[in-house]
Amino acid sequence: MILFVLLTIAYFALLIYFLLMWGRFILELVVAFSRGWRPKGAVLVLAEFVYTLTDPPVLFTRRLLPPIRLGGISLDFAWSIVMLVVLVLLYVVSAGRQMASAL
Repeated sequence: MILFVLLTIAYFALLIYFLLMWGRFILELVVAFSRGWRPKGAVLVLAEFVYTLTDPPVLFTRRLLPPIRLGGISLDFAWSIVMLVVLVLLYVVSAGRQMASAL
């Protein structure tokens, strides 16, 4: 029972982090398409919250695999790799929850 509760907490924490990563993706798209955009008010607080929580793993991944330069552009896979890890962890924890509930 305790294992199921712990896995449920881990699952929902990963799910919230998954949603925060999508929030980061949207914020980065807005900045990419509108270079002069600067968040103000509540959006600034939300953006700071999202970046504060998602920056450590993204920056760590970016140090391991720097953006690949292709002429005038660069391909950055850090967000994709972190998202892939979060999705795999969500799947593993979900499977663990199902096994723990059967016990």
